[in-house]
Amino acid sequence: MEFFCYHRDRAGSAALRAELVQDHWGYMDGYAAGLIARGPTFGAGGAVPSGSVHVVDLPGPAAARAFAFDEPNHQAGVYRDVLLRRWRNLLGRTMWEFPGGRTGGNRYLVLGLGPDDADGTVTEPGGPPAGTDPDDLIAFGPLLSDDGATWIGTAALVRAADRDEARGVLAPVRYADVEVHDWEFGGRR
Repeated sequence: MEFFCYHRDRAGSAALRAELVQDHWGYMDGYAAGLIARGPTFGAGGAVPSGSVHVVDLPGPAAARAFAFDEPNHQAGVYRDVLLRRWRNLLGRTMWEFPGGRTGGNRYLVLGLGPDDADGTVTEPGGPPAGTDPDDLIAFGPLLSDDGATWIGTAALVRAADRDEARGVLAPVRYADVEVHDWEFGGRR
């Protein structure tokens, strides 16, 4: 089962995060075989980390909760909250298989949260919208309930010219909220 995990940093925790980087990487090494994507998000200006994304294949919801909450940064208080949801890899590849590579262009995490069903029609997107260049999609898939039966949003990692273009990846579906975060490929440097 694939899971999307987004740890959001607590304000003022950048120094603690930096102190724990080796512990974090060591923890992730234990999950390397199941990682689909990973990497930090950044606040305005791109210098200060604001969170950490991990998309990982795990045996089930209990293993996903252990993954998210046993993580060293979470245990030490770096993170203020965790978004943890089942996810389905609609691209069928890992970020390391992304044809655009690790560098070049702006990278973003785009989250479409809580489908806006005001008109009574809520439909899970079957994939990226028409016109989206597949070479700009690093990861894309629906956020689901623990049992995988209920669609509750969409998560995408994209290469785009700017935040507005990144947001457009979710344009055909209406969401209660869309978040766009600066993101970069994670892992050891």
